Amino acid sequence: MIDYLIGVDGGGTGTRVRIAANAPRTVPLDGARAHDDLAQGSGGPSGLGLGIGRAWAAIDGAIEAAFATLGIDRPEPARMAIGLGLAGVHNKQWAQEFTAASRGYAALVLETDAFTTLMGAHGGRPGAIVAIGTGSVGEALLPDGGRREVGGWGFPAGDEASGGWIGLRAINHMQQVLDGRRAPGAFSDALVAACGARRDAIQVWLGNATQTTYASLAPLVLQHAEDPVARAILADAGREVAAIARALDPDGALPLALCGGLGLALRPWLPPELAARAHAPEGDSAAGALRMIELYLAHHIE
Repeated sequence: MIDYLIGVDGGGTGTRVRIAANAPRTVPLDGARAHDDLAQGSGGPSGLGLGIGRAWAAIDGAIEAAFATLGIDRPEPARMAIGLGLAGVHNKQWAQEFTAASRGYAALVLETDAFTTLMGAHGGRPGAIVAIGTGSVGEALLPDGGRREVGGWGFPAGDEASGGWIGLRAINHMQQVLDGRRAPGAFSDALVAACGARRDAIQVWLGNATQTTYASLAPLVLQHAEDPVARAILADAGREVAAIARALDPDGALPLALCGGLGLALRPWLPPELAARAHAPEGDSAAGALRMIELYLAHHIE
């Protein structure tokens, strides 16, 4: 007997879960979710690149936190079905190891966090997303059930328009200013201050920088959008988002959602025709993971 459905969104910065009771279905499969959330919880990072054991520990902790808000202990896994959208699932070895370490759930569906973001954005219906955060990726669910993915190649070679990509462009500008190759301004001054103020400190900052570190500079670029260099970076980001969207859906026939921490922030920098049809997602990746396990049970469990 499956009493609860669990939706999990896990990445390199944190884990979010949604819990719903497995009540009898009251809406069609192509409509909104049949189950309302009972509780939500959060925990540490659970991207598979951090290790399988660490991922499961973070997920377990987030689920326990969600049930604690209901005033009950976490039920036995055999009473729960779980859908997970995790960073790192593209690595098939990691995905297999993660699934093999399952806690004994009655059903388990594992997908990329990009796919569960897509499921959450359109409630499981056909549509496309461009998710822009620390990294970037585009994903589409086609009317015939097919899927299409664009980008998501990772930083620094890919992840165009992402926070990491924007931050890297900003850092290059700061370096040129410090060398005297470009004129200084309020934008470059803010970057210098954020990275240590002095050249030797900036070198240490650069030596320790990760994609997340570079992405921390994206808000500065947005705050200084009146600066010609910052404006050019943001305009290029908008063009990259548009290129991802066109590759996903060349005819522009699918509804399009802008997702991630920078998705809506970059909307003013999109080509006008794309900005006009882009909208905010209906739900987040954890909601998409919940929808995913709900649909799986409807098709596979009597």
